[in-house]
Amino acid sequence: MQIKVYNKWTRFSPFGGDAAGRGGLYLLCILLPLFTIAQTNYQQAEEYFKQENFGKAKPIFENYLIQNPNDKQTREYLGDIAAYGKDWDEALLYYENLVKEEESNANYHFKYGGALGMKALSVSRLRAVTYIGEIKHHLERAAKLNPRHIEARWALVEFYIQLPGIIGGSEKKAIEYANELGAISKVDGYLANGYIAEYTDRPKDAERYYKKAIAVGGSPHTYEKLADLYEKNNQPKEALETTSKSLKIHKRNQLNYQIGKIAAQYNLEPEYGIKCLSQYLANYSIKDGVPKDWAYYRLAQIYKNLGKKEIALTWINKALMDRTDFKEAQQEKSLILAM
Repeated sequence: MQIKVYNKWTRFSPFGGDAAGRGGLYLLCILLPLFTIAQTNYQQAEEYFKQENFGKAKPIFENYLIQNPNDKQTREYLGDIAAYGKDWDEALLYYENLVKEEESNANYHFKYGGALGMKALSVSRLRAVTYIGEIKHHLERAAKLNPRHIEARWALVEFYIQLPGIIGGSEKKAIEYANELGAISKVDGYLANGYIAEYTDRPKDAERYYKKAIAVGGSPHTYEKLADLYEKNNQPKEALETTSKSLKIHKRNQLNYQIGKIAAQYNLEPEYGIKCLSQYLANYSIKDGVPKDWAYYRLAQIYKNLGKKEIALTWINKALMDRTDFKEAQQEKSLILAM
């Protein structure tokens, strides 16, 4: 009987008089708009997700999952949203089930291994040790399944270099994965080897690798890694020069703040620092990452360094007006008042 009804529906012509066919058409007319609305809502949720507007994306995905409980893409989205919110338990539930259902999916293994790693960081050291074997398994499985999986190899570099040797850490293994990265992307390979050298207290080697990354790629991130290395090793002039070069090439407003910060912290090139911080404030947008009150704070520091107490007080008060509980600014004000 079911086959006959299906045949009637498929043979239905809108110009005919088949009652069953008309019933089928009416049902289609009712369901099609609902399907279209559901699809539109889902696409909107995906757009929210791309914009990192997870508060709006999550309820749409959850509602869709009620109707489509086996949809892998939706569960992955919800796992990613949970991970972004550092709800590792919820993220692990989604990722673990995805791994079980599709064992050959490198990305599922990477996300599950990564979430396990972050979960391990949130518990006691004794409990964290129990996660190590599983983290290693899933990250290495991701790397094996996808020979060009950059994120998995980066995670393995960090895993092996940060883990104490007594419980499985290995600089040699970290270097192996860094070299695998280099075979996929020269920039990532140099950055990974630089990271290993920096972590193992070999700043000259790290500098050499970061300079190679700049020569090959020249992205803002490569300049940032070198500048950060110089700051950590008490080389503020080199940090200032590196950040200035990046600003000339990339024209990113955030770099104006970084220059002002170095100028303020190390009492270097104050006029240049003031100019860059003024530029930062003039062109500020929330995407720049560092709130305006920090720029006010750095200007106050520079003017304090110049011995200009009243101007320094003006800027530090502006920072405190923006954020009354700004502890660093409160401490800086005490130093300015003591001048």
